[in-house]
Amino acid sequence: MTIEIRVPTLGESVTEATVATWFKKPGDAVAVDEMLCELETDKVTVEVPSPAAGVMAEIVAPEGATVGVDALLATLTEGEGAKPAPAAAAPAPAATPAEPASTVDVMVPTLGESVTEATVATWFKQVGDTVAQDEMLCELETDKVSVEVPAPAAGTLTEILAPDGATVQAGGKLAVIASGAGATAPASAPAPAAAPAPTTTGKDVENAPSANKLMAEKGLTPDQVTGTGKDGRIMKEDVLNAAAKPAPAPAAAPAATPRAPVPADDASREERVKMTRLRQTIARRLKESQNTAAMLTTYNEVDMGAVMDIRKEYKELFQKKHGVKLGFMSFFTKACVHALKEVPDVNAEIDGTDVVYKNYVHMGVAVGTPTGLVVPVVRNADQMSFAEIEKKIAELGQKAVAGKLSMAEMQGGSFTISNGGVYGSLMSSPILNPPQSGILGMHKIQDRPMAINGEVVIRPMMYLALSYDHRVVDGKGAVTFLVRVKEALEDPRRLLMDL
Repeated sequence: MTIEIRVPTLGESVTEATVATWFKKPGDAVAVDEMLCELETDKVTVEVPSPAAGVMAEIVAPEGATVGVDALLATLTEGEGAKPAPAAAAPAPAATPAEPASTVDVMVPTLGESVTEATVATWFKQVGDTVAQDEMLCELETDKVSVEVPAPAAGTLTEILAPDGATVQAGGKLAVIASGAGATAPASAPAPAAAPAPTTTGKDVENAPSANKLMAEKGLTPDQVTGTGKDGRIMKEDVLNAAAKPAPAPAAAPAATPRAPVPADDASREERVKMTRLRQTIARRLKESQNTAAMLTTYNEVDMGAVMDIRKEYKELFQKKHGVKLGFMSFFTKACVHALKEVPDVNAEIDGTDVVYKNYVHMGVAVGTPTGLVVPVVRNADQMSFAEIEKKIAELGQKAVAGKLSMAEMQGGSFTISNGGVYGSLMSSPILNPPQSGILGMHKIQDRPMAINGEVVIRPMMYLALSYDHRVVDGKGAVTFLVRVKEALEDPRRLLMDL
């Protein structure tokens, strides 16, 4: 029987999504509720579980495709193919018991340039669990990114050598999988009694991996989250909803309120949580930046009216032709590239007793994520069009929020833009991202009365802040840079004429 896999409801006012990742390919065996693919919308990431056990037959919407609600994603051949994979080999049952089970080591993957160790953040499988090939086993945290570890083969997880919280070296051994005969039926006979459990209670279904990760980050347990997936499976959105709810007042609170309350001990009302590797690295690098660079900040303000008018006039044509929205970031990137050509010191860095001038602009774009600030890099931004910049920033932003940025995508930046305005910041002093010598801080656009040609006019204004390393950049250069950015944004025609 063929089953169609279709795009689920994406949420209020959301009509389409992009296929981000397929976790299965045609011919792969899948179990009921096993995650097949991940869709990305403007607001959330949506995981698509398998409605039945069987074999993937065809993928209709490949990665990168844009799909509408209820669009056909793939087809599944229903049956027992998800478990006894060699169903077609029924004529030779005698060969099955004779087939030896082999072991496969699960190793720490390459972590990236200059990264030698990681922390085991979360195991999504337990010893005795049956796993499919390429199914996610655990997640590792490095100083910069999260790394997912897939199963190298189908089988049964027989041993976990590095538990949650353990520090592991690149190339180290994480676990052992028994493959072969043990892959189709739990060959480790000690646990047959546990098999019926999932069918007796719908709450024993496997939660979405991204939901497990988010529960760990938010300090929630599955009992505190109501799953809306099939058979009560907990999805990422369920965790976000649970985290947004106010904590319920303790049931015993009314009865436990004496006439003369005794002040609670401060320690009993505190919570101690170990910092993630990413947060430790952010803290260390920011402090290093303050201790190393002679950091100074200069400020200006820009009238955003011209940019807003252009976006309003051309946004529909731009999106129709290029398939991406025309945002503010492409204007700021172009303006910074223009200013960096005139003031190359801001795009340079100190290396020992040398100053290294960059004849290119690799633009870092600071992105806030649930686990901390990351700075993916738009490489060769000086050679890109508005549309290319918008597409790349959107792609990197989605990867950052999903925790799927690679090491290469966060290295080599020569200058950074940080937009605190998305959080409502009116003015701030950004901290340098070493070894860079400059970072531009964008802020909230706010209508303010301005004196123009002797008259008071209400204009959409934004404060700009340039933090710079005074060891490389003089005050004159910093002010000139910021003025050029202001001029380019207030009259974008200057960018076309290189003025």
